[in-house]
Amino acid sequence: MLERLQSLEDRYNKLNEMLSDPEIINDSKKLREYSKEQAGLEDVVQAFREYKDMTSQLKDAKEMLEDNLDEEMQEMVKLEITELNDNIVELEDKMKILLLPKDPNDDKNVFMEIRGAAGGDEAALFAGDLYRMYSRYAEQYGWKIEVMEASTTGVGGYKEIIFMINGKGAFSKLKFENGAHRVQRVPETESGGRIHTSTATVAVLPEAEEVEVDIHEKDIRVDTFASSGPGGQSVNTTMSAVRLTHLPTGVVVSIQDEKSQIKNKEKAMKVLRARIYDKYQQEAQAEYDENRKSAVGTGDRSERIRTYNFPQNRVTDHRIGLTIQKLDQILQGKLDEFIDALVMEEQTKKLEQIGE
Repeated sequence: MLERLQSLEDRYNKLNEMLSDPEIINDSKKLREYSKEQAGLEDVVQAFREYKDMTSQLKDAKEMLEDNLDEEMQEMVKLEITELNDNIVELEDKMKILLLPKDPNDDKNVFMEIRGAAGGDEAALFAGDLYRMYSRYAEQYGWKIEVMEASTTGVGGYKEIIFMINGKGAFSKLKFENGAHRVQRVPETESGGRIHTSTATVAVLPEAEEVEVDIHEKDIRVDTFASSGPGGQSVNTTMSAVRLTHLPTGVVVSIQDEKSQIKNKEKAMKVLRARIYDKYQQEAQAEYDENRKSAVGTGDRSERIRTYNFPQNRVTDHRIGLTIQKLDQILQGKLDEFIDALVMEEQTKKLEQIGE
C-alpha cells in the first residue's frame, strides 16, 4: 500500500510541475484533464503526507525513550506514542478507503427523473414530495437545480419531472436514490381512513460530456410539435416542443418546458446524451455480475429501495435494513443519514472483495 501511495504522491508532484508549464496552460484540453487528475489525488496525497509526518514523529518519540529521561518525561513520551499509534491506525484505514477504485462519474452533475408509478393521483403527489425532498437536499450543499421537463397532474403532483442538479460530487451522493420508492399513507380523498400504498420511480443519470458520448447528427431524428398542458390541451400555438430520437439506440427525449424551440432542443440534447451514456454503462455493468452486486442498489430501477410510512413517521431503506423514525425531517431533505450509511456499505463491500 505504501508503494502505491508513494507513486501517487510522485504523480501528484509531477502534475504540479506540468500545470505550471506554459505549453499546457495554453492547451485547454490538457489543462482541464491534468487539473481534474490532480484534484482527484489531493485527498489521498494529503493523508499520505500526514501519515509520513506521524510515523516520523513516532520514530523520534521511541528514540527519546532510550535516553535517560526522568519519570514524568517518560510518561509524557509514552502518552504521545499511544496517541500517535492510534492516529496512524485511523489514517491507514482512511487511506485504504481513499485507494478504493472510484466511480468515474462521482464528481459529475446529475439528471434525476422522477415518475409517478402505481397508485394514480397519489403516486403523482408522492413524485412531487420526492422532487421537493431532493431540491431541499441540494440546497443544503449549495447545488443548483434546473427543471428540464415537468408533466403535472390536476391534483398538484407530477406524472414525470426531469431536472438537473449542478454541484461537485452530486452523483456520488445521489446515485443511491436510483430505484422504486414506496409510500404508505392515508390519501386526503380517503374518507374511510384506509392506508394506501403507492410508488414512484427515481432514475439518476450522470451528466455526460460530448467527448464521452459520440452522437452524430445523422443518427438523430428531430420532431417538433406544439406544447401541451395537463389533459393534453394545447398551451402553445408555436411548434416549440422538441422530441429527439437517437436511431441507433432508440432512446427518445421530449422537452417542452421552454417557449423557445432552440432552448428546448439544447435541454433535450443534454438529457439525450445522459440517457445514452447511462444505457451504455448499464449494458457494460450487466457483463460484470459481481461488480453489479457490489454497487448498492445503483443498478436495477425496478428494485424497491425505500418505504416512506407516514402513520409511523418511519422511513426504511431495504438494501441495508436501516429504519429511521424521522420521515418529516427526511422529506425536508435531511438525507445524509441514509446516504452516509449507503456509502459505508459500498466501501465495506469493495474492501471485502479486495480482501478475497
